[in-house]
Amino acid sequence: MKVAKTANEAFAEAMRQINPDVVAAYPITPATEIVQIFSQFVADGLVKTEFIAVESEHSAMSACIGASASGARTMTGTSSQGLALMWEMLYIASALRLPIIMAVVNRALSAPINIHCDHSDTLGARDSGWIQIYSENVQETYDNVIQAVRIAEHPDVRLPVMVTTDGFILSHCLETMDMLTDEEVKEFVGEPPERENLLKSAREDKPITIGALDLQDYYFEHKRQQAEAMKNALKVIPEIGKEFGEKFGRSYGFFENYRLDDAEVGIVVMGSTAGTGKEVVDEMRKKGKKVGLLKLRIFRPFPFNQISQALSHLKVVGVMDRADGVNSYCGPLFPEICTSLYDLPERPKVVDFIYGLGGRDIKKSDIEGIFNDLLKIAETGKKEFNLKYIGVRE
Repeated sequence: MKVAKTANEAFAEAMRQINPDVVAAYPITPATEIVQIFSQFVADGLVKTEFIAVESEHSAMSACIGASASGARTMTGTSSQGLALMWEMLYIASALRLPIIMAVVNRALSAPINIHCDHSDTLGARDSGWIQIYSENVQETYDNVIQAVRIAEHPDVRLPVMVTTDGFILSHCLETMDMLTDEEVKEFVGEPPERENLLKSAREDKPITIGALDLQDYYFEHKRQQAEAMKNALKVIPEIGKEFGEKFGRSYGFFENYRLDDAEVGIVVMGSTAGTGKEVVDEMRKKGKKVGLLKLRIFRPFPFNQISQALSHLKVVGVMDRADGVNSYCGPLFPEICTSLYDLPERPKVVDFIYGLGGRDIKKSDIEGIFNDLLKIAETGKKEFNLKYIGVRE
């Protein structure tokens, strides 16, 4: 069914169709609409969900952890400082192997106070043990949430998943999308697989421990299990994306390769900027420039082998970071791409471009300028810079 929705509305509609047992949330711009709309679904009796209105985002994730540890299918939503306030609990949720789904609207972290998009919030949480899925448009936002449930609950994974969309650029802008029927979503996500939980252990008189003290004797082994679960997700994610495509005509993998196979240079980008980048690729191709684009959808687990294969033939790779690592060297995505290419016998040159902080527009002319920089490096064989800021008044 063709509908016009914002990404926030798409998040809320997907949550309604998933019909989780518990949603605990605290409002924050620009993600407020997600739980606001969903709370109306609860009030209207359209879902069976227990909606918990809490006093902070830290409390929201704490309540989600308690609900999920008790066996409930659990979801929430947040953004920026809200995600940062959850920081302590993010690590607990993943370490306890709880399949919580979180809708995140990407927004810059303060200070200064800013309510517009960059990726500093979720990239700051990149090593918290959550699977991270990035969306280019409203359609992907909707599709990614539905797939996230299956990924998180898979017996070989059982990790929390955050699905992201760019603040205001997608969260508040209408786009046409194909919406599945309630029955199609219900059938695809299915019933949650059986797993150990507090209520089950109480009913069956088989006590389990959640959140125990874990010192030198077993902590390392438990963290190793958590890491193995993230590794297992590398197999599960494309399987579920393929199944989704077979059922609904839209397949998903770790990334999208756009006119990259015969390119000489390419950019790596996440989120809504990929759409603008594709237009620039098409325009430059008409001028005979061999450029391409890799749109990274899955940032955690990081698909380093697949990325290495996709980029290995290029002369130069430009990484577009919508966050600054504030490390005097690069943004967060850049070292991940460099590491994935490091062991190649002949590897591309890699340069970093930081752009779009605090919602600063990225124009087609900006991206064309990036491609021209890459083409110059490819022609001369020399890098005149490792990092360039795009669109900032120096």
